[in-house]
Formats: sequence, structure tokens, C-alpha cells
Amino acid sequence: MTSLDLPAVRTDSDGGMDVLAPEDAATYAGWFACLADPTRVRLLHQVASRPAGITVGELAGALGIGQPTVSHHVRKLADVGFVSVHKNGTSTVVTVNPYCCTGLPHAADAVMGVLTPRPCCPDDLPADVTVRAMEDRDWDAVRRIYGEGIATRTATFATEVPTREVLDAQWLPGHRWVAEIGDVVVGWAALTPTSGRDCYQGVVENSVYVADGMRGRGVGKTLLHTQVIAADEAGLWTLQTSIFPENRASIALHHSAGFRTLGVRERIAQLDGNWRDTVFLERRSPVAG
Repeated sequence: MTSLDLPAVRTDSDGGMDVLAPEDAATYAGWFACLADPTRVRLLHQVASRPAGITVGELAGALGIGQPTVSHHVRKLADVGFVSVHKNGTSTVVTVNPYCCTGLPHAADAVMGVLTPRPCCPDDLPADVTVRAMEDRDWDAVRRIYGEGIATRTATFATEVPTREVLDAQWLPGHRWVAEIGDVVVGWAALTPTSGRDCYQGVVENSVYVADGMRGRGVGKTLLHTQVIAADEAGLWTLQTSIFPENRASIALHHSAGFRTLGVRERIAQLDGNWRDTVFLERRSPVAG
């Protein structure tokens, strides 16, 4: 049975481009070839939808195909480790291999290069944007920019700007940044702990906001660059964020900084009475954790 271990990240012997090992490529090719048959895809879907198992007879009835055909395709799925088969009396029961649920998505990520090490961020930062630590005098500008983000209805579920006291209690000290063009604050970034438990002290949620009229000038890119480097240096091993699918610019920005999409949280919460989805992204530090 083929292993469903998660793909390992490798680099070539010269320390240059990331490469996919021949043995991993062969394994993934076998997985994808197995799923090249639509009947097998439908079978795997049915089996995965029944964690406790489903009989060959039930599969045949659900898909409207003969049991010999089902048995043939089940053997093919079992050969690559997607399913397991056992007898229960006179029935043949098929169960999904739980590693399939993570192995398949990770294989796709490995092939597409999502899992490979990346530099923290693009280095083509605009010369006119500077980032510094947030100071007390910046609160008015920070809250104003937060309000501008709220107004777009594509930045946050918040409908009112939190008070200074609330934000000061939420945000990590030492991880609050503002971006300036000239002497004008045009954006801010901050980190918020995701949990009060000690075991999650290195897991934080990041926020980046850019002022109206300043988007597209590299302000967010420069803020995120500073934020990620500071987080790595502080030993924070996971940055995570949730972004509305409509906010494609923010998703692309985070991808450029080494974040990868983990999934879509459908109808996770309401905004203005409407259910909204969010894309959940995560960046794992290459030097911490």
C-alpha cells in the first residue's frame, strides 16, 4: 500500500530552487492517476462521506452501478491507500483512510509549490513608504484608518471602530506598526494573540490596514514585510488571518509574504445581516516553532 505521509520540503544540493523528490513525484502521480477516473472520484466521495464505513452493496446502490464494477474501483483506491477494506459477516465494508483527507490536499500544495520555503516577503518595497513602531500620538490616525477599512465592508466583520482602550488591550506590545509617507500616517499593522493559553503563545492573528487613497502604493506590502520579520525575530511561530474572498488584493498580498490558504470557512458569521465566507490563511515561521 502506498504511504499517505505528508510531503517533505526539500531543496537541491546547491541550496538553490526547491525541488520535488522523484519518489514523491512518482507517489503523487499514482494518486492523481487513480483519481483520473470519474467513477473513482464519486466512489471516494461517497466513502469519505461515511466515516464509519459503507458496504460495496450500498456504494453500488448510491451510484447506480454494478457491484463487480464497484469492487474493481475500490481495489484501485485501496492500492494507493485512499481506502481500507474489511469483511463484516458477508458484507465488504469500505472506509476512508483518514490520512487521505490531509495527504491529498498537501500533495496538491507540494506540486504547486505552496509548501516550499519562500523569502519572507517581496523586496521591491516603495522608497517613499517608511514603517516605524506605533506611538501614542498615532492613535487618532490608526482608528481613522480602521474606520475607513470598516466602511469598505471587505476588511472586517467589525461595524464600529473599537476604542483605544480595547485595541490597546488586544494588540501585542512591540508588534504595532504604522506606515508613513512624508509625515502622514497612511497605514497600520498589529498582531493579536489567538489564545490566552501558554501552549499557543506563539500563535497570533495579524491585521494590516491602509488608508483611503493610499491603496496600491505598496503600503500594505511594506507593513507586512516589517510585521513578518519582527514576528520571526520574536519567536512567533504562526501568523494567521481570515480574509473575505472578495478581498483578492489582501489574499494576494499575504500569499506573497509566505502565507498559504488553508481553506474557506463558509457562512462563518454575519455582516449587516448577511452570512459571509472567509478565507483562512496561515504562515509558519521558518525559524521558530
